Amino acid sequence: MTSSERLLGSASVFLGAVLFSAKAIMVKLALPYGIDAVSLLLLRMLFALPIYVAIAIWLRYRATSFGNQVPIIPHLPQVIGLGMVGYYLASYFDFAGLEYIPASLERVILYLYPTIVLLISGFWLKKPISQHQWIAIALCYAGVWVAIRFGVQTTTAENYWWGVGLIFLSATTYAIYLVGSGELIPKLGVWTFTCYAMIVSSICVSVHFLLTIEPSTLLQYPPQVYWYGLGMAIFATVIPSFLISAGIKRIGAGNAAIIGGIGPVSTIVLASIFLSETFTTAQVVGTAIVILGVVYISVYMKK
Repeated sequence: MTSSERLLGSASVFLGAVLFSAKAIMVKLALPYGIDAVSLLLLRMLFALPIYVAIAIWLRYRATSFGNQVPIIPHLPQVIGLGMVGYYLASYFDFAGLEYIPASLERVILYLYPTIVLLISGFWLKKPISQHQWIAIALCYAGVWVAIRFGVQTTTAENYWWGVGLIFLSATTYAIYLVGSGELIPKLGVWTFTCYAMIVSSICVSVHFLLTIEPSTLLQYPPQVYWYGLGMAIFATVIPSFLISAGIKRIGAGNAAIIGGIGPVSTIVLASIFLSETFTTAQVVGTAIVILGVVYISVYMKK
């Protein structure tokens, strides 16, 4: 691989991580208009769904044309299960948690997912966890504790710790999705799997919305809400998913995880610019400790 290809792959992951981090900012900007987490999540899915459906159709057509079509039906139960966990539950917990905690803190907690992947792999898949990895895991959780306990001025606010718990659930369900998808992606291909999982997730969100909220309310919000929904779908979902997949293909998942450490930093910067969130020394220190721990895990796993 040439240096220009490595540079392009690194730039793709970097930009993708920054765009993904902007999702929390858009959620926080939309919530003051009175929209709830489920309705906002539905808007994001409705805007993104046609793009993923079009990609899935194109991939199916291309596979048929070249005679290398992979049957989806045998893997459908797993795709449905992982789509529900990874793109429905993880997103729902994330959106709901953002109603109670700052966007900058949300990204730090979410960034724990590599440690949860490691723990699931150790306890569920029986893959041994080394002493170095245990130290890195402890480092990550110490950093998160510093950030959530001492880095935010509103720790006594109503539902603050509930919001922290919801974001941690989001990180946990996303980690379960990553562990489970590791077996399917080599069989189906990353884009085929992602598109079908997104379609499943959109159906789950739609059912959740119809069972809990009056459908007519979705048309009663100010125009800004729909612009934020469209922005999340295009700039914080579809485009970064393309960028990060392309980057991983060029530089590998380990390097991509390291570069992805820009995500929490990017969220802190964007939150200070667009949300006027103030961040303390403790929050910066906690974030730095978490990033250091995750980078260490990623380097060690790559080796």
